[in-house]
Amino acid sequence: MSELDALMKAFGESGGDSSILADKEIAHLVVSGHTILSMQSVEGLEVKAKETLTGISASIRVREGIKVRHPIHLCFGILHKKGNQKIKMDVKLEKNASAHFIAHCIFPKAEKIKHIMDAVVDIGEDAEMIYSETHYHGLYGGIEVIPKAVVKIAKNGRYFTDFTLITGRVGKLGIDYSVEVGENAVTELTAKVFGHADDDIKIKEEVLLQGENARGLIKTRVAIEDEAKAEITGITEGNAAGARGHVDCMEIVKDKATAKAIPIVNVRNPLAKVTHEAAIGSVDKKQLETLMAHGLTPEEAVDVIVKGILR
Repeated sequence: MSELDALMKAFGESGGDSSILADKEIAHLVVSGHTILSMQSVEGLEVKAKETLTGISASIRVREGIKVRHPIHLCFGILHKKGNQKIKMDVKLEKNASAHFIAHCIFPKAEKIKHIMDAVVDIGEDAEMIYSETHYHGLYGGIEVIPKAVVKIAKNGRYFTDFTLITGRVGKLGIDYSVEVGENAVTELTAKVFGHADDDIKIKEEVLLQGENARGLIKTRVAIEDEAKAEITGITEGNAAGARGHVDCMEIVKDKATAKAIPIVNVRNPLAKVTHEAAIGSVDKKQLETLMAHGLTPEEAVDVIVKGILR
């Protein structure tokens, strides 16, 4: 089996559609380690990538007025037990463009792996970008994942991102996102993570509401058990009239796990409003009792509640 076939097999097992490579109407980029295995553009969309001495450098551009019909599929992974992967990505959506990205990051055998993603995203006026990212790190916990993104949204632009890591181990996770929101623009950042054993989770997300009537939401759902640790920092600044922002963090803790939530809100314009809500604790007792009354064991009931929070 070739490396491409092996990665696409793992891609399918992690919930991706392994048939995308054969569809000429679907853009994609498939990378294993520091090797580009497959790449395809479609009309109105430019996908360029090259192998460098330190990793992969990629740029994706959606031209003005183009609405990309099908999701753009990205697959990054390492199938070996050890290795490094560094992805530098530059994404630009021009005026009135739109695209939905589906990204799978797959490291099924990770024992000593480091994955670094460094992205710069530019959302043009009246443009919209959706970025759905799912990770699978295997069962060993020997991985460090460091995704960083700097995003700028122009007037009336929209940017939605959803990071999910709820199957297998997390290892070490260090998310660092910063989003600058322009006039009448909207952003929503959602993260869902389930940590086990000695997993170490750090999530820092920042929304800067710079334009009038800008809107921003940071929503984080984290569950941890055993001796896992989580530190969640949500930062929102209201810097213009009519700006509205909210930070919503919920962490469920089991066993000897420890969690910390750091909501930070700053308002520099009297006509802006930013709110926050943070909750850390065990599963809800009433929910637990209700599920157990329907025949579930305590362990099964807890699993149902945790999975419900992470959906």
